[in-house]
Amino acid sequence: MSSNRYPILLPVAAMLGAILSLCLGSTVAKQLFPIIGPSGTTALRVGFSAIVLCIVWRPWRYGWPQRADWPRIVLYGSVLGLMNWMFYQAIRTIPFGLAVAIELIGPLGVAFLSSQRLSNVVWVLVASGGLALLLPLASVPQAGQLDPGGMMWAFSAAICWGLYIVIGKGAQHLPSGQLLPLGLGVATLLIAPIGWAAAGTKMFTPNVLAIGLLVGIVSSAIPYTLEFFAIKRLPKYAFGTLAAIEPAVAAMVGWVTLGETLTARQIVAVALVMAASVGAVLTSRNQIEAAAPQ
Repeated sequence: MSSNRYPILLPVAAMLGAILSLCLGSTVAKQLFPIIGPSGTTALRVGFSAIVLCIVWRPWRYGWPQRADWPRIVLYGSVLGLMNWMFYQAIRTIPFGLAVAIELIGPLGVAFLSSQRLSNVVWVLVASGGLALLLPLASVPQAGQLDPGGMMWAFSAAICWGLYIVIGKGAQHLPSGQLLPLGLGVATLLIAPIGWAAAGTKMFTPNVLAIGLLVGIVSSAIPYTLEFFAIKRLPKYAFGTLAAIEPAVAAMVGWVTLGETLTARQIVAVALVMAASVGAVLTSRNQIEAAAPQ
C-alpha cells in the first residue's frame, strides 16, 4: 500500500482518533465541574496540555518563530483557549449532546463556505441533516426551558471552532511541534486567571490536579496533535465534514461507558453523519493529494 496512492488514510485516521479522545476526555472533565467549575477545569486542561506538549514536542528545537508569525500564534492560542472555555461553560447548563451539535455549526460553516463542487455541498447538507436529528430537543419537556446563556456559550464556541480551523490552515507552514505548545501556552495565559478567580486554591489539591492532568492529555494534548496533523493535509470542507462525526462517536462512547441506548431516530442520524463523512473522504482524494505537503 503506497503512500502516494492512499494519502488520505493517515489524516482521516488522525481525525477519528482526535474525536474519540475528545469524547472520552469530556466524560472525565465533567467530574471536576462540581469542585472547580468549568473555568477551573478549562485552566487545568489547557495548562497541563501545554506542559505535556512542550515536554513531548520540545518546540525550542525549531528555533524562535519569526516576528510575523507571532500574531498568528497568539491568535491561534487565544481562539483555542476561548473555544474550550466557552464549551465547558455551555455544558454546565445545557445537555452535552446539544452543545456538541451547536458547536459543530462552526466547522460545518467552514466546510460549506469553502466548498467548490456540488458534491461537496451535498455531503455537508447530509451531515447537517444528521446533526438536526441528533438535536435532543424532542427529549426535553419544553424546549423553552433550555438555558439561553448555555445556548449562547455553545454558539460562541462554534464561532471559535470555525476560526480555529481557518487560523490553523493559515499557520500550516509552522511545525506542529512548535505551534501547538506555544498556542496552548497562550491559551493558558489567557484562561488561567479566569480559572483562578473562579476556583481559587481548590485547583491545586492532589486529586484535582491528577484528574486535570488526565483531562489535559486526553482532551487536548492528544486530539489537538492529531487534529493539527489532519488539518494540514485535508481541505477545509473535508476537515469540517469529518468533524461532524463527533456526535456519532459521542453516542457510541455514551453507550459503552454510560449504558445509554440509541433510539431509531438517533441511529438514522448516526448513519447520515457517517455517510457524509465517507462521502467527503471519497470525493476529496484528489484535493488531498494536491494539498499534501511535500
